[in-house]
Amino acid sequence: MSSPSYSSSFRAAYDEVLGGWPGPVETADLPTPYGTTRVNSCGPADAPPLVLLPGGGATSAVWGACAAAGAARTHRVHAVDPVGEPGLSVPEPGRPLRTAEDLTGWLDAVLDGLAPHGPVTLGGHSYGAWIAAHHAARRPARLGRLVLLDPTQVFAGLRPGYVLRALPMLLRPTPRRIRSFLAWETRGAALDPAWLRLQDETARFPAVRPVTGPRPDLGALAEPPGGRPGVRVDVLFAGRARCHDAVRAARTAREALPGARVDVLPGASHHALPLTAAADIANLLADQTPARQPRIDP
Repeated sequence: MSSPSYSSSFRAAYDEVLGGWPGPVETADLPTPYGTTRVNSCGPADAPPLVLLPGGGATSAVWGACAAAGAARTHRVHAVDPVGEPGLSVPEPGRPLRTAEDLTGWLDAVLDGLAPHGPVTLGGHSYGAWIAAHHAARRPARLGRLVLLDPTQVFAGLRPGYVLRALPMLLRPTPRRIRSFLAWETRGAALDPAWLRLQDETARFPAVRPVTGPRPDLGALAEPPGGRPGVRVDVLFAGRARCHDAVRAARTAREALPGARVDVLPGASHHALPLTAAADIANLLADQTPARQPRIDP
C-alpha cells in the first residue's frame, strides 16, 4: 500500500471539520481490493448502521452537520471517504476503480467491514448517490434502505450550463475557482468556514478521474423478486439545484420507483444540501414509516 498523498494542510483542515462532529468519533481504515478506506463513525454502537457517501470532491467530513442534527442519535453513522476522492483513503497501486461494478465491489468490502451480518441504510449525496444507487441495483439484499440526496445522473442528466460553469474548476482546480463555483451554485448561501477551508485544500489533492457510466437500472428495487419486502427508498431533491431541474427529476423518480418517498426541499441548493439542510436530512432518516402514496410536487 502506498503512503498517503494528502498534504499536512489538507489533514489539518480535515481534522478541524471532524472536530466539530458530535463525539466521540471513531476512525477505521478498512481493507478493500482497491485500497484502504477511511471511515469516520459516531453514534450509539448498537444503533442501526447508516453508511454515508459524500458528493464528488467532498469528503466524509461533510456529514458532521447531519450527525449533529440528529442522525447520530438514531443511527450509528459511518461516513466514508471514497477511494480516489479527496479524503484519507489510500488507493491500491495498480488497482484503479474504473467501472460501476468496481465501485460495487469496493463498497461490498466496506460494508463487510462495517455491518457484515445485517442490512444497512445506505445514503449518498450527488455523485455519492450515484454510487449508492448502482450498489443498490446490484446488491439489493444487502440493504434495508436507500437514501438518495439530490442524486446526479440517476434520474436526470446534468444541465449543460452547470457543466460549463464547473469545467474550469474541474480542469484546473484552485481555491478561488472552487469558492466562486460554490458561491454561484449555492446562490451565496452561508457555508461553514471550516468546511470551505477544507474545500480549498481539495484543489491540491491528487486528481483522479472519477468513475462514470450509465444511469443505474433500479428495476430490482421497484419490483423485488419473490414477493419479499423490497428496499425502502427515500429521495430528496434540492429545489434550487442548478445541476438539474429538481421537480422534473422528482417526477421521473416517482415513475421509476412508485413505492419510494420522493420529496423536493424548497430553498436548498445542490452542493450545500448536507450542510444547510442537515436537520431535514436527519428528520428523514429518523422517519421509519415509508411513504407509499405518490407525493405532489411543491
